[in-house]
Amino acid sequence: MKTVVQFIAGLIVVFAIYISFNSLLPSNEFIEKESKDHFSTNKALKHVKALSSKPHYVGCIAHEEVGTYLKNELKNLGLEPFMQIGYTAGDWANLSKATNIMARIRGTKGDKALVLLSHYDSHPHTSFGASDAGSGVAAVLEGVRLFLASGKQPVNDIIILFTDAEELGLNGAQLFVNNHDWIQNVGLVLNFEARGSGGPSYMLIETNEGNTGLVHEFKEANPEFPVGNSFMYSIYKLLPNDTDLTVFREDAGVNGFNFAFIDDHFDYHSQLDTYENLDVTTLAHQGSYIEPLLAYFSMSDLTKVKNNEDSVYFNMPFFKLVSYPFSFIIPMLIIATVLFVAILIYGKRVKVIELKKVAVGFIPTIIVLVINGLIGYYIWPLLKVMYPGYKDILHGFTYNGHWYIAACVAISIGVCFLIYQRYKKMGASNLVVAPIFVWLLITTALSIHLKGGAFFVIPLYVSLLLWFLKIKYRKISIVILALLSTPVLFILAPFIQMFPVGLGLKMMIASTLFVTLIFGLLLPLFMKFDEKNKLGVAGVILTVVFVLVAHVKSKFTVDTPKPSSLIYVHDADTGKSFYGTYDQNMTSWVKEYITNSVEVTEVVPCTFSSKYGTPLAEVSSTEQTVLTGDEPLIEKVLDTVYENERHLKITITPQRPVNRLELFSDNVAIHKMKVNGVEVDVHFLESRVKGAKLITHYISNNDATILEVTLAADDAFQMMLLEISNDLLSTPELNVSLRPNNEIPMPFVVNDATVIKKIVEF
Repeated sequence: MKTVVQFIAGLIVVFAIYISFNSLLPSNEFIEKESKDHFSTNKALKHVKALSSKPHYVGCIAHEEVGTYLKNELKNLGLEPFMQIGYTAGDWANLSKATNIMARIRGTKGDKALVLLSHYDSHPHTSFGASDAGSGVAAVLEGVRLFLASGKQPVNDIIILFTDAEELGLNGAQLFVNNHDWIQNVGLVLNFEARGSGGPSYMLIETNEGNTGLVHEFKEANPEFPVGNSFMYSIYKLLPNDTDLTVFREDAGVNGFNFAFIDDHFDYHSQLDTYENLDVTTLAHQGSYIEPLLAYFSMSDLTKVKNNEDSVYFNMPFFKLVSYPFSFIIPMLIIATVLFVAILIYGKRVKVIELKKVAVGFIPTIIVLVINGLIGYYIWPLLKVMYPGYKDILHGFTYNGHWYIAACVAISIGVCFLIYQRYKKMGASNLVVAPIFVWLLITTALSIHLKGGAFFVIPLYVSLLLWFLKIKYRKISIVILALLSTPVLFILAPFIQMFPVGLGLKMMIASTLFVTLIFGLLLPLFMKFDEKNKLGVAGVILTVVFVLVAHVKSKFTVDTPKPSSLIYVHDADTGKSFYGTYDQNMTSWVKEYITNSVEVTEVVPCTFSSKYGTPLAEVSSTEQTVLTGDEPLIEKVLDTVYENERHLKITITPQRPVNRLELFSDNVAIHKMKVNGVEVDVHFLESRVKGAKLITHYISNNDATILEVTLAADDAFQMMLLEISNDLLSTPELNVSLRPNNEIPMPFVVNDATVIKKIVEF
């Protein structure tokens, strides 16, 4: 009977974890429902398929085709499409000519507008952009169709905005926010994004003020499957990741909601971001947001979202979104501290708590934290040694990444059972003091320095309750303890997967530590299991199984191809030519061209701008010489001194089809700079280091680059020019063979390109 009861308790734990994940996504009923008053996932999928038939980055023909498709779809909805075209350089000196596509539904009041936002460009140069952000565009189109079909007349204007050049530096958003009249009465933005091709869509609030109004209005809109928490946004703000919505917040003080999914990270910005790889459930989740939010915010008072107060919020099964004001944080922390001390004193008085045993109980807590922390910290470096090809997965999440997460979770649980079993004579009531104390310290730190995570005090309250009941009712049923433990699992279990999925396997330490801390909080439950050693061994066995499955799935195949890279560089100053690669573990295809390595910095002393700042790994000289005579035409249009400053104007005109131009300079101080009439952000210029990038121009229609620089009167100006065309595989003179079908172009870097390098001094 005892074994049966413990088995039931175990099932409750497993079921609670299942619910914590299953509740994050729409039900099959929601996905499959087709009616005139319901978001149609199938209709949205048709848009995704049309939008992502080809890579459609800024400057390519397919990009214009996608723009035409969007304008036609807006017309089909009975709306008048507008275009906004112009150059912007953003905060990162990435210049491009963006073409925003938009439409407007007039409201009865019209003093405030709701913006439905997503970007329609794909990442250069091989991504099909199905998830990022064809899914967002499709969700907006279907959401607007549904709203118009309802026949409702909105109170607020509704602006449908499909921005361009988001992938190049949020350029389209900058163009709209800083140059379009419609920005003047925008009251709220709903932005739909992606950083993978699956998983739940997380709601992130962006605001310059407090978030209480936004949280309240979001709850009033009552989306069916809300997923989000204030801790995620606190972390998000610390990371160098921005979206179009960031521009609205920073440049116009407009608040908004981001809705973005991050799972299946391996597809992000790659050739695998296709219609076939987009998770249908994920697309439906985007739809589950836009349907109620558009209906609600089109009718509500958008001034209510402005608020100077902040709230903690988090999603939880059966309760949807839970929130409370920041003003509750310190009182709740104090109450938890008082309860901790009071229960400790109570336990000592009833002779269940022994301070000596409590002190000894810190030993297993420290041991499991150290062991599991080291496992999480070193797993990614170890995997890169065991599987060198992983080094070339720049975002750090492998195709079999979920199996590694499962293995680390299993070993962490196994370690906890095996270590705590050795200290079982101390008693659960004494052993749990240390993990509660550690969690109290963590909660205190969050409550002071990262207040969005202050809701971690809720699991602490649950643990305190379990501890108290274990002291008061020493033989309390394990089933009751399991049932009472479910809120901890509901709230915390998803975090175990979230960090490595979103930030790469280098963040596995977050998973192993979360498992360890959750186990510690639930010690009154887990110490009631009789076969702790067997459970620990089972965790180790499961780890081996998961690692073996991951190993079987570690090979690069047609479905899970290896990223590889190759570029050709022609030095116009020396006449020499080279092949280069970013691959740290070169494939046979790459090795055909990297045959006699030379010093990388002698060929390309600067790193091409990329998401992760990845430098070339190998460079090889070659006798194959092309591009001679194709160097860009560089003309000095103006060179004058006035007001004790030198003013230079230089025009760089391509003499071949070009996708991108990068300019680098030495350490001369540049006071001001314009490119194609656009002022480059002064903070960018001031923060540049020696030899750093001056500008990246993503070229459309083979336009010239017109550079205007202002520097000290007696300063010389030298720049290195890297002119890039994504035509390596289509240049017949080079005769580069096509990639094997178990490889894809490495994303995030200049790839499959011919490059002309030239140094110019004025």
